[in-house]
Amino acid sequence: MPARTRRRNPAVPASARLRRCGSAPSATSAGTASARCAGRSCRAGASAAQVVLRWLIRRSIVTIPKSVNPDRMAQNFDVFDFKLTEDQMAQIAALDTGTTLFFDHRDPAVVAWLSKRRLNS
Repeated sequence: MPARTRRRNPAVPASARLRRCGSAPSATSAGTASARCAGRSCRAGASAAQVVLRWLIRRSIVTIPKSVNPDRMAQNFDVFDFKLTEDQMAQIAALDTGTTLFFDHRDPAVVAWLSKRRLNS
């Protein structure tokens, strides 16, 4: 599950908005396990990844799940036979830590570090 999510700015007209996308590490992180707990009653047997995908899709966030495992690929499509309640959506959203799991390209220290990196050195 993404650790940092952006909420829609109501001041921006819908016609001017870009489609949002989310990025997440594999479903082994603590966040997806917590998401599974938050969405537990939505469908028996739903994986943490399915709950997170459903949460992202419900928020109109474009998702591109990556898997080379055929069973998981099938699971990624099998997210429309259950619904998340408003309470479950809020529980999952509350898992937002406000920090990124990756480097923050807006952090001046990270920008300075990246600007010193050379691909061909």
